[in-house]
This record gives sequence, structure tokens and C-alpha cells, in this order.
Amino acid sequence: MGAIFNVFPLILVPVLIYNIWAFGATAAGTSPVDLRNLMEATTWFSVPMASQEAGQSVRWMVTGGDMLVLLALVLLFIELLKSTSTGTAAIFNHALSMLVFIICLVEFLLHPAFATTVFFLILIMSLLDVLAGVVVTIIAARRDVGFDQGG
Repeated sequence: MGAIFNVFPLILVPVLIYNIWAFGATAAGTSPVDLRNLMEATTWFSVPMASQEAGQSVRWMVTGGDMLVLLALVLLFIELLKSTSTGTAAIFNHALSMLVFIICLVEFLLHPAFATTVFFLILIMSLLDVLAGVVVTIIAARRDVGFDQGG
């Protein structure tokens, strides 16, 4: 079970959630503009803040898109921790992460339901997952290999 966890790119989870939401809503006949409003303007919950504006307390409004970006950030952090390993599973993870990034890029560029700030941030997180994973793995592999400095 641990090997599957190491190979599976976790950033795929928010991508799949967004895909289910976007394709499900478009299948139900919702327009891309309405999809954006549902994701980015519909408040899931609000939290009262200590600050005040014009004598009234300010509320922090949290949308579904905010929660999806938060989930993606947490999973990106876990992916960065996973990228410090140099085994075969890490190489497969990087390859699958690259595939997830390519799929996200194609969806962002070609499908109107994916042209939102929320999905763009998930796209950038998938890119950072690929870049950081490769860079961290290369640095870790360099430390594992010892070179004779002459002598």
C-alpha cells in the first residue's frame, strides 16, 4: 500500500474534483460563466474577523474554489516531502506528475469550464510539483553519488 502512495501524484486529487465538478455541471447544461460564479462567488461559509470597517465587523468569505486551492496546497506540500526519495517509485511519481500537468494545461487552454483562476492555480501547483520533484530528486541523487576529487 505504501508503494502505491509513493507513486500516485496527490495533486491529481484536486484536479479530479475539479473535473467532476466541471464536467458534471456542463452535462447538466450550466454555462461556463455560471460555473465560474458557482466556484468563485458562491460562499460556502463565513468567519467573523476581529477587524472592523465603518463600525461593522468584517467577515471572511470562503468559497468552494478557496477550499479546493487549500486542498491542493496541502497535497503539494506532501508531494514535496515525497519528492525527497530517490527510488524507482519517485521516478514513476515524477512521470505521472508530468502527465497530470500536461492534462491540466490542455484542459485549461481548450475547455471553457477550466478557464478560471482556481484551476489556473491548481495548474501552477502541478507545474511546481513536477519542477520541484525533479530538482529535489537530482540534488538528492547527487549527494548519494560520491565523486573522487583526486588524491
